[in-house]
Amino acid sequence: MYAFFQTGGKQFRAEPGVRLRIPTLQNEPGDSVTFEHVLLTGDGEESVRVGTPTVDGASVTAEVLRHGRGDKIIVFKRKRRKGYRKKQGHRQNFTEIRIDAVALG
Repeated sequence: MYAFFQTGGKQFRAEPGVRLRIPTLQNEPGDSVTFEHVLLTGDGEESVRVGTPTVDGASVTAEVLRHGRGDKIIVFKRKRRKGYRKKQGHRQNFTEIRIDAVALG
């Protein structure tokens, strides 16, 4: 059983027991969160339901494990023959969740 849901402008594949890093949520660690914006569901066999745009009655329930920051990436800009160089670093915030249940609806 799996589902594709959308949060934070990104789409994720959810299966029970899987850990995901999603864009930051305002929930505290240990809280339960439900995602209602489910785009596609499947039972692992032949049955696949595609939403228009969402699947009615489908939801994904997860538990918030922790909040954190991702690995640092370096953004380096340069223009040749101009002496222009600019170096920036960035760390993206995330929330780690564990999928508890997928309701197909």
